[in-house]
Amino acid sequence: MIEQKLANSVALAVKALYGADIDTSLIQLQKTKKEFEGHLTLVTFPLLRISRKNPEQTAQEIGAWLVENEPLVASFNVIKGFLNITVSQTGWMALLAGINADDAYGTRKADESSPLVMIEYSSPNTNKPLHLGHVRNNLLGFALANIVAANGNKVVKTNIVNDRGIHICKSMLAWLKYGNGETPESSGKKGDHLVGDYYVAFDKHFRAEVKEIMENDPEVLAIEDADEEKQKEARKAAAEAKSPLMQEARAMLLKWEQGDPEVRALWAKMNEWVYAGFDETYRKLGVDFDKIYYESQTYLEGKEKVLEGLEKGIFYKREDGSVWADLTPEGLDQKLLLRKDGTSVYMTQDIGTAKLRFRDYPINKMIYVVGNEQNYHFQVLSILLDKLGFEWGKDLVHFSYGMVELPEGKMKSREGTVVDADDLIEEMIANAREISKELGKQDGLTEAESEEIARIVGLGALKYFILKVDARKNMLFNPKESIDFNGNTGPFIQYTYARIRSILRKAEAENYAMQIPTSGFTMDEKEVELIQKLSEFPAVVAQAGTDYSPSTIANYVYELVKTFNQFYHDFSILNAETPEARSFRLVLAANVAKVIRIGMRLLGIDVPERM
Repeated sequence: MIEQKLANSVALAVKALYGADIDTSLIQLQKTKKEFEGHLTLVTFPLLRISRKNPEQTAQEIGAWLVENEPLVASFNVIKGFLNITVSQTGWMALLAGINADDAYGTRKADESSPLVMIEYSSPNTNKPLHLGHVRNNLLGFALANIVAANGNKVVKTNIVNDRGIHICKSMLAWLKYGNGETPESSGKKGDHLVGDYYVAFDKHFRAEVKEIMENDPEVLAIEDADEEKQKEARKAAAEAKSPLMQEARAMLLKWEQGDPEVRALWAKMNEWVYAGFDETYRKLGVDFDKIYYESQTYLEGKEKVLEGLEKGIFYKREDGSVWADLTPEGLDQKLLLRKDGTSVYMTQDIGTAKLRFRDYPINKMIYVVGNEQNYHFQVLSILLDKLGFEWGKDLVHFSYGMVELPEGKMKSREGTVVDADDLIEEMIANAREISKELGKQDGLTEAESEEIARIVGLGALKYFILKVDARKNMLFNPKESIDFNGNTGPFIQYTYARIRSILRKAEAENYAMQIPTSGFTMDEKEVELIQKLSEFPAVVAQAGTDYSPSTIANYVYELVKTFNQFYHDFSILNAETPEARSFRLVLAANVAKVIRIGMRLLGIDVPERM
């Protein structure tokens, strides 16, 4: 805000002094370094070809013009061609008034002409519950959708559920064999956990079968190789192929593809159990979707689109009947799209999903939130969609993120190999509850209020700890560290917000004025620093939208909170030295709270009114 006003004034100065119009994009203003006097610094070097003078003289002339003609500028100094500008008190007051008047400060609403951005995230399989990797995916996707919307775009949040394939049949077969009709109701388990237990049961029995076959089957034992490791792998592959359980699962998949009524009915029933479980986890996490697609509905659409591409000569068929894309002109390899038996691969399914989405929505940009192990897949998908005529194909965005892990032994996993999302959420809330009691932060609260605060703080700790990290990096999630009430954590930010809200409630109870004084008050530099920090928020939201970076928002909010706490350490608000100072600081504090709330909500994080 203030930077744009000053940039416009610098352009007027250049016109007045040197008789030339200048594009404001050439005007570089940055925050003045702490060791120099001033608030904003103008880099004069890009202007020298217009002024035809040395950097110091150019800076001196522009500075003098601004002091004379721009009320925002109180004074200036020149250091080696850099013009350090001190903004006037009235300038900062006007800026705070503008922030105060804007309830949606820093964000822009979409209008009819805004582009439509579709964001895909979550993408679970219906054979197991959501896990820690899904948590990072969902939190990143939901925050990204909020940030893209805050930058004036229409947004559609979407999910593709992988609800077909051999992995689904494994759970179904194990339930038929070992389930004795067990249901979520009869077992008291969430549906996704129940189905996941049978997926584990299949694997347990399958491994036992393979071991038995490897040890006793004459045909398998007859397989020999001079390389002992290769012999072991060959025998294992042969044993897996002979496994009666795996053969039954493959037969069930074939029946599913043929539309067998019994298999389809069981598939629908167990999937409904899983969806109910997923919905509960999504609610706990506070994420949602505008449209859900299912692989069982999209894979045939993809096959049809590939065959259409084959007819047009975009793809080619090999002698065995398989269909491929030749991507060597793009510097890549040959890519399989349909197997020789005509069945789809993941790429085909993604093409089918894209076809349905493009039919359902006028998409201008498509963002896929998927782990970095799929980087090559999305590079290929972008090329194929472009070849098939999807307008957004060439510019699709793969929001690629790294792995997330827990320190060993920090939290038990339901299956021993992955960290269950529900267990993680419950553990975070329990941690928040325990730490709040230890710190005595629940005094005077009802049990229901304490429980709600534990939920908000526990989830806030989880979300913030994950979202403050650059998404491209692998990360270690430490539950205990995340819930600390000090440092760069969600609870630290939430506690500061609650503290400000407490101050504002007390001020309201005392009927204290909350307005920016027109006279009788001079701001301290720490108050100016806080207003300047608030003024950066719109640019931070815009940058986060350009870079697709939730961590940009998270770390800005932390810096704002640190700046406020430094100010609050040195200055009283309610017991300020004058009524004017108190009134001003109440407005300042209220706007800090507002920006914390808006920033945290962009990340999908709630802030409590009291703690």
